[in-house]
Amino acid sequence: MTDPQLALASDIAIWASLAVLALALISFSAHLALTGAAKERRADVRAREQAPVGAGAPAAAWHGRVEAPGHLDESPASAAVEPPTVSHPGGVTRRWGVIGMQLTWMATFGVVGGTALRGLSVQRWPLGNMYEFAIVSASFALVVFSLWSLKRDRLWLGPFVVLPVMAVLIAGKVWYTEASQLMPALDNTMWLSIHVTIATLSVALFIIGAALGIVFLLRDSAERKGPVRGWLAGLPQANKLETMTYGIHIFAFPLWTVVLITGAIWAEVAWGRYWGWDPKEVWTFVIWAVYAAYLHARATSSWTKRSATWVALVGMLCIILNYTVVNLLITGLHSYSGVSS
Repeated sequence: MTDPQLALASDIAIWASLAVLALALISFSAHLALTGAAKERRADVRAREQAPVGAGAPAAAWHGRVEAPGHLDESPASAAVEPPTVSHPGGVTRRWGVIGMQLTWMATFGVVGGTALRGLSVQRWPLGNMYEFAIVSASFALVVFSLWSLKRDRLWLGPFVVLPVMAVLIAGKVWYTEASQLMPALDNTMWLSIHVTIATLSVALFIIGAALGIVFLLRDSAERKGPVRGWLAGLPQANKLETMTYGIHIFAFPLWTVVLITGAIWAEVAWGRYWGWDPKEVWTFVIWAVYAAYLHARATSSWTKRSATWVALVGMLCIILNYTVVNLLITGLHSYSGVSS
């Protein structure tokens, strides 16, 4: 039994949330640009203050004191990098970032509400096709980011979370499926709610982890070249970003392990075997293996953190391939994308 009115309300909520997220992306980007410019100016002032007398800027004279040579920063690059404890320079408005966060909260309620309406319209968990997988994953990503921002200042991370979430929602709309009942193989409420819910939560965490990994690589490259300029100066230091990237994956990987295990159990219930080398099963294991390799590389001294992060991004690429190519082009027992061929 499907309620078309609730399904329509769900669609409207998702589309409206996409528009709100677009505004949030603009606000977060403005905040990052303003913060980066302020930190860049501040770093330039510090560099002039710490320059030796006679080198173009009388450092100590500006403050009425003489600095001892040992107090001078010997690293030109480090003079332009904010201390790890400073996340936002004083005197710079956070207005745009706060507006972006408020808009993100609005979009979060919209996407979660649209997802709930989708489930009510079909009287089941909204996890039966590619579109529903997309909106549930986006819901989890927005909820995790919004709650995380309550604990820490994560306004700088806003653009890098909102943009991929918008991409996920747009992809879901591209492969939209009308609200309908489940195919027989999926018609198991307990395993559907456990297996696919954990899968969507894992993917949401991996999306945030990939966003952090990309930001880390960009910031680290900038730091290696010298003083960090532009919007990159508005980001935390590279080592802090890498630690956050690792921390997110530490949470996500055990969840994906549960996905692999519960999928095997559900396969035995549905098809009478735990493992049958179905394309979806194989790719679920491939994703698990790639992220296991990332965690191993991260803990191995012979691997640099940059190299290990690239492995994590390969894992995100595998998730994208699993969602798109495997669902749409490869025939198997898990061919339930819902997209008309």
